Amino acid sequence: MTAIHPPGPRRRRPPLPWVLPLLLLAGCDGPQSALRPGGSDALQLDRLFWVMLAGAVVLWLFINGLFFAATRLQHGPMSRKRAEALIIGGGIGLPLVVLTVLLGYGLSIMPDQRAPGDGLRLRVTGEEWWWRVEYWPPGATEPVVSANEVRLPVGQRTEIELAAADVIHSFWVPGLGGKTDMIPGRVNHMSLQPVEPGLYRGQCAEFCGLSHALMAFQAVALEETEFDAWLAQESQGIGDATQAPGYAIFEREGCGACHALRGTGARGQVGPDLTHVGGRESLAAGILPMTAEALADWIAHPEAFKPGAEMPAYDHMEEADLLTLATWLEGLE
Repeated sequence: MTAIHPPGPRRRRPPLPWVLPLLLLAGCDGPQSALRPGGSDALQLDRLFWVMLAGAVVLWLFINGLFFAATRLQHGPMSRKRAEALIIGGGIGLPLVVLTVLLGYGLSIMPDQRAPGDGLRLRVTGEEWWWRVEYWPPGATEPVVSANEVRLPVGQRTEIELAAADVIHSFWVPGLGGKTDMIPGRVNHMSLQPVEPGLYRGQCAEFCGLSHALMAFQAVALEETEFDAWLAQESQGIGDATQAPGYAIFEREGCGACHALRGTGARGQVGPDLTHVGGRESLAAGILPMTAEALADWIAHPEAFKPGAEMPAYDHMEEADLLTLATWLEGLE
């Protein structure tokens, strides 16, 4: 006689089907989320996403409903006439109507994605692996040069010229608008109009080499008066900062051969303009915080943070000199 054992505790299945969507939703917020729109272009793309999603859901439900009806609810053979009606109506008619509506809506918003600017013009050039940024206010004869950060006035549409110095890059700030490629030998155009002040993260969206994933930037949307004050300050040179010990170290180490400092003899164009580097939100194209410690580490070992970077390592410098230089650069706001 076989012994009968009581059943053991029932094993519960892991709630994977419910946990996975929650994990995916965790990526729908943050400064680089396309689902957190802060610009008029991003708002249009956000609406486009939800309209396209609704259309996809309608098609999915209807087509799968037809399969369910034909395989589970249909008992016995189906007449030829009814089968043809299901195929033509459900497989051709409804998808054609839904896709035509979605296509028409998508095409209708395309002109707004290339609307002209209101006067301010930016030129952004993709380098390996950083961003050269030039601001051209209306009537300006020379640009205000910055790097690795884009500042835009809220409520104004800014035209942006996009170029590349070496390989193909792509300019993308998901919270403000769509992406546009940057192609060597060609200038592409786009425009952005922030509607909410704040900090948005941008990224190169086209594989461009060894440190492509480390080629980011900050986009800062400012109220119009705040932006005007910032641009006026940004156009100035470094002034009395040349009297500080950090400037003497900057000159001694030959940093001006690659970097520019407005108001001084440093006019290098190989690397980013450092005139107001301390006022930027991040360092090294969005990968390090703007602190004296991070600056010192970057100057001493740039290859450790950005493989393939053309900047030479200054690990030969005394630690005290390195920190003096970094502290001085951090103060250039």
